[in-house]
Amino acid sequence: MPNQKILYITTEMYPYQEDTNMAAVVNKMALKMHNEGNDVRVFMPRFGQISERKFQLHEVIRLSGMNIIINDLDQPLIIKVASLPGERLQVYFIDNEEYFKRKQYYVDDEGNPFDDNDERAIFFARGVIETIKKLNWVPDVIHLNGWMSSFVPIYLKTYYESDTYFKDAKIVLSLYNEKDADLDKNIAEKLTFDNISGLKALENPTIKNFVIESMNYVDMVVKGDEFLDEDLDKGFNETSTPKSEYVDVDSINQLY
Repeated sequence: MPNQKILYITTEMYPYQEDTNMAAVVNKMALKMHNEGNDVRVFMPRFGQISERKFQLHEVIRLSGMNIIINDLDQPLIIKVASLPGERLQVYFIDNEEYFKRKQYYVDDEGNPFDDNDERAIFFARGVIETIKKLNWVPDVIHLNGWMSSFVPIYLKTYYESDTYFKDAKIVLSLYNEKDADLDKNIAEKLTFDNISGLKALENPTIKNFVIESMNYVDMVVKGDEFLDEDLDKGFNETSTPKSEYVDVDSINQLY
């Protein structure tokens, strides 16, 4: 079914990340949908490991310049864009000096999770939402991949609930076996600042618990990895949201 507007929000995508199932799957899904005549956009964080020179990223001045307030602090939003190497598919990168310049993804060199992983996820989610609105491009399908993207539906159904911009978009969440980690205990205060409260994940804020929580805020949950770890599999089996077992990339358009 061509001529759909499909938004992929992801934390990983080949070739910007290599050797992970998520990065490969997102690349294949986005390219397949693009080559079938759909209007596809991809959004991801501009992690410090992604070479701007190698992948020819450049700042989109007309989209940059917004500030996102997190926990009462103004954080500048910088938007960069590149074409997927060898393809005419645009990938947008959410950037901010404070949150995404470091070379590691979620843990430091000693393996300790970054204290501000929660703020980075909030910034990424709100940054994507605000940028899409500024693009004046309304997606038909929003497909979420990676734990940071799980904050997007939570924000859409709470903070942005009265905003009709995304009201007709269907949200698909893919589940992957990602490394779990604790999130800052003060995340409840930061979300309360955005009038978000009452989340079960706040009782024990971890990466995995927010992914499980986000299943309640989407239209479809699908296994991104064929076999999920015990907690994710339990969340998948217990959610009342419509769900699908692992779907081969060649059949992804049937899901949409």
